[in-house]
Amino acid sequence: MKSNETAQQNGALKGNTNAKSVKQIQTIKKSASNNSDAKNSSNEVQGLRGLFEDSLKDIYWAEKALVKALPKMTKNATSKELITALQDHLSVTIGQVKRLEEVFELLGKTARAKKCDAMEGLIKEAEGIMEECEEGVVRDAGIIMAGQKVEHYEIATYGTLCAFAKILGEHEIVSLLEESLTEEKEADGKLTEVAETSINIQAAEGDAEDDMETMEDGRNSGRTKKLM
Repeated sequence: MKSNETAQQNGALKGNTNAKSVKQIQTIKKSASNNSDAKNSSNEVQGLRGLFEDSLKDIYWAEKALVKALPKMTKNATSKELITALQDHLSVTIGQVKRLEEVFELLGKTARAKKCDAMEGLIKEAEGIMEECEEGVVRDAGIIMAGQKVEHYEIATYGTLCAFAKILGEHEIVSLLEESLTEEKEADGKLTEVAETSINIQAAEGDAEDDMETMEDGRNSGRTKKLM
């Protein structure tokens, strides 16, 4: 009887020990899983922050390059409305450069620019348009087109940066970037207004007049041949 009781006690003890061991293993696995998730989450946050800061350097370069490019565009424009819009946006862009420097300061980082291939390409395209088009409404229309491509790029960039800053909890930075985003949208709207109310209509009328002159020259040439 004692032997049976002892065996039962040993079995119960062994069962309790096994149950405790299983529970401990499950706890360890759960802890390891949580640590792994936390580590992955931390890596993702760090990766997003790195992308965010890298993109800030990119748009910082872009805005500084635009400060140099806008006076050239203004010099090649002829429409008073377009010249005013470009001059106004130059002042805005200078303010955006300073705002980005404030963003870097809030991040505890030195304001550094990283070459923006997209903006470099857009500026080169604008320069090509100004070289190829004769001075007047057609060149003005081309400048507006190039300017709006720049604005759309900046709108996309600032919109994404705002989203990143919200995810990262950089609420003060969000406000600064949203201010620049609003300014870019306003600039794009202004260029559309100038194009629709003046530039494109004048350019179309100029092309129509050229076509009429070409047709008239053709008719006169035909009459001359008949007389000969």
